Amino acid sequence: MSNAGPRDLYQDVILRHSRTPRHAGTPERYAATAKGDNPMCGDRVQVFLSYSADGRIIDPRFDARGCAISIASADLMAEAVDGLAPDEARQVFEGFQIMARTGACPDGNARTELLRPLAGVHEYPGRVKCATLPWHALMAALAGERQATSE
Repeated sequence: MSNAGPRDLYQDVILRHSRTPRHAGTPERYAATAKGDNPMCGDRVQVFLSYSADGRIIDPRFDARGCAISIASADLMAEAVDGLAPDEARQVFEGFQIMARTGACPDGNARTELLRPLAGVHEYPGRVKCATLPWHALMAALAGERQATSE
């Protein structure tokens, strides 16, 4: 019987997504892309978006170099927004920002719930930028911009 608690489980999820991300890679075709760069720590990410005929995000991809938090956040982000309309993806982003800064999962939304392993970054203010960088690139891609920076 294991004595692993939620924090250990979440750590395992973060490590698994950073070591073997499911959504990493540059697609042959995409409709929108944007890069994010945090020169203070060296994290870099590029997000690639494709859309279905009805305007929903399909098979989001990313290319990243950085820490485990940044890469895991990009991979979990891709899972969370896959199949969503852009406005729905923006709502998940807003919920994730609250979670990353406070640790609280604001609305119980199933998509936001996927991101709960990253809630602990609020305890390390310097790591919040690592977790939110891919999301800023996503928002820039949705807005048609090419570059994003961490806040």
